[in-house]
Amino acid sequence: MSDSAHEDSAKDTRTADGGKARAEDDLDFLATRFESHRGRLRAVAYRMLGSLAEADDAVQEAWLRLSRADASGVGNLGGWLTTVVGRVCLDMLRSRRTRREEPLEPASEWQGVRMPDPVLSPLSGVDPEQQALLADSVGLALLVVLETLTPAERLSFVLHDLFAVPFEEIATVLGRTPAASRQLASRARRRVQGGAPVSDADPARQREVVEAFLAAAREGDIEGLVAVLDPDVVARSERGVSAGAVAVASNASSFATLAHIARPALVNGVAGLVVVTGGRPAGVLAFTVVHGRIAVIDIVNDPERLARLDVTVLDR
Repeated sequence: MSDSAHEDSAKDTRTADGGKARAEDDLDFLATRFESHRGRLRAVAYRMLGSLAEADDAVQEAWLRLSRADASGVGNLGGWLTTVVGRVCLDMLRSRRTRREEPLEPASEWQGVRMPDPVLSPLSGVDPEQQALLADSVGLALLVVLETLTPAERLSFVLHDLFAVPFEEIATVLGRTPAASRQLASRARRRVQGGAPVSDADPARQREVVEAFLAAAREGDIEGLVAVLDPDVVARSERGVSAGAVAVASNASSFATLAHIARPALVNGVAGLVVVTGGRPAGVLAFTVVHGRIAVIDIVNDPERLARLDVTVLDR
């Protein structure tokens, strides 16, 4: 090979190496920008799916789509990623509905509900990593109601009402008009307002009410339980739903044995209880306290969901 051919070959190699290095630098820069949005994206996906593991999968899929796309023309990366995560979650919700099995026979005359993954924190407070996940008072009560919405309703409500995404952008995800997307969000909003009351803001007052509930449950004290329950209280789990203070109190009195090993904790940022046996969670209860009385009790007792929980966080 001539000297000039050697020089041309070396030049081509340097050019190729330089192009590869620039591509790697661009990808690293894109990854850094993506990480700055990860907390928000995970919060969107958690509200959409109610599952922490599926939320992480949705965020990872958003990164894969971004890494394969030409992002040079994306002016608002955060908005672009939010709609991508929304689209991924919408597909996951639709897939979940098509493969959903028949529910188990409920423990009461009411059918059980699909419970979301709870986020556990010690009474000392929610750590910074959980702050974004639980912003906007995303308690279990809200997530349980979101589980009753259609995928399209849930997307419209979550993206618009919780993350201020314009209906024009939501419409492109759904393949509908902005007016139709607005109507979906409005319908979802009415369901949420009717089924997810806002808990009293004072954490100390919440804990006081839950401690009174726990003390009465330990003693099997029906009257004591009724005294801390709203007359129209609802207790929900995947095993069934019961309503009314007397009915809920009667069920709670059978909780007496487990009540002795229940630990106070924050569940999605509000007062709750975690039953731990052998170092593993056997049940999680989240309480919505309204005007000093318990209005909603959301109970996670599904073994598969409980097995994924890390109760060591309660000792931090």
